[in-house]
Amino acid sequence: MPLSSVRSAVEQLLLPAECLICHGLLNPRDATRIVCPLCRQRWRAVRPPWCERCAQPEPHFGPCRLCAEWPAPLTSVRSAVWLDAGARQAVHGLKYGGLPRIADDLAGAMGRVRPETDGPSALIPIPLARKRLRERGYNQSEQLARALARQWRIPVLLDVLVRTRETPTQTALTPGTRLANVAGAFEGRNAKCGMRNFAFPLSNFELILVDDVFTTGATLAEAARALEQAGAKRVLGVTFARAAIPDFT
Repeated sequence: MPLSSVRSAVEQLLLPAECLICHGLLNPRDATRIVCPLCRQRWRAVRPPWCERCAQPEPHFGPCRLCAEWPAPLTSVRSAVWLDAGARQAVHGLKYGGLPRIADDLAGAMGRVRPETDGPSALIPIPLARKRLRERGYNQSEQLARALARQWRIPVLLDVLVRTRETPTQTALTPGTRLANVAGAFEGRNAKCGMRNFAFPLSNFELILVDDVFTTGATLAEAARALEQAGAKRVLGVTFARAAIPDFT
């Protein structure tokens, strides 16, 4: 049995059947959930009007400053909910609380922001630094991508995007320093398909980057830049949550 399946089984045995956020008891139908239906309904959806490319809320005066420097293949990024209190607790549970199973709840909210694609598509999680992967035991973005793959019935490509260096956490950085922090942090590689190790070009797919939180888009933009260098023609992005509007002053 895969380690992730063992972890999930242990969680269900040891954790009480109560909502992570409100601590209310979960009914039998929702016993496999981490967040109750009421708390999921309270997550505040990100809605237009927005920049059609990066979903930065309008009004804009001139070109959108948030996505002006993004690589050309990164054509659209969408987030499901705002990073308010309840959503923040859910993200914290996924990233730091040892609750990979909560990815199913988060992915459920992300279903309505599925990008429109014109051909074959695949999900690519933002890779985690090795040190953080060892500490956490799993990559939260991969958990989200796998949950979305089950919903959307499209593949997850794990070896296409790799992290080439450790980077300090982005949490306390300004928009400008976030870009510098992740510069050159990723490398795109040709994918391997099936047991025969058959390589196919990334240009055959519309690639959907998956991450937990969008703040300035620096991480997604740098990941898309690496995929472009590896041959990708169109890259999209989806995240569960979107942080407060960044301050560019």
